[in-house]
Amino acid sequence: MYEGPVQDLIDELGRLPGIGPKSAQRIAFHLLAAEPADVTRLQEVLQKVKEGVVFCDVCGNVSEEATCRICRDARRDKTLVCVVEEPKDVLAIERTREFKGRYHVLGGALDPLSGVGPDQLRVRELLARIGQDDITEVIIATDPNTEGEATATYLVRMLRDFPGLTVTRLASGLPMGGDLEFADELTLGRALSGRRAL
Repeated sequence: MYEGPVQDLIDELGRLPGIGPKSAQRIAFHLLAAEPADVTRLQEVLQKVKEGVVFCDVCGNVSEEATCRICRDARRDKTLVCVVEEPKDVLAIERTREFKGRYHVLGGALDPLSGVGPDQLRVRELLARIGQDDITEVIIATDPNTEGEATATYLVRMLRDFPGLTVTRLASGLPMGGDLEFADELTLGRALSGRRAL
């Protein structure tokens, strides 16, 4: 245990996802040794993110404006929507350069053990969007893990009654238990282009 502010910094850094106690300690001591201008720049960037980044009113992706650049892009196919769990998954699919439609970010996946049900996700917004827009295909691109598969199954049940709507799932090739953000572009691109109807 360190004294006062140093331990407070280590504790706060340790609350970040993927940062364990040792990593938090390394980052804290790196910041202590950094130039004051570097720490100030980091502080300013963190403040800008908290104050200036919002979630897109249409799809739920991160944006600097009320509508993200993908939803504003008239060249994107409005009839095709790819449903993902998190904004980081949008970036993973965009890196493939295979998908030309729009997105819908759920904000997570169903996880009853952690108290995450359909009401905690952006499922209602997806259903409203499909009911209002001319969407003809929904690609379910949730992570290939237990929570992602449960979410995909739930969405299929919710979407099957929309007339003329095709619901597809990413093709196999993604390792079970993985995250889309860690899939390489080639594998994810093939999974997207080889999607299967549900």
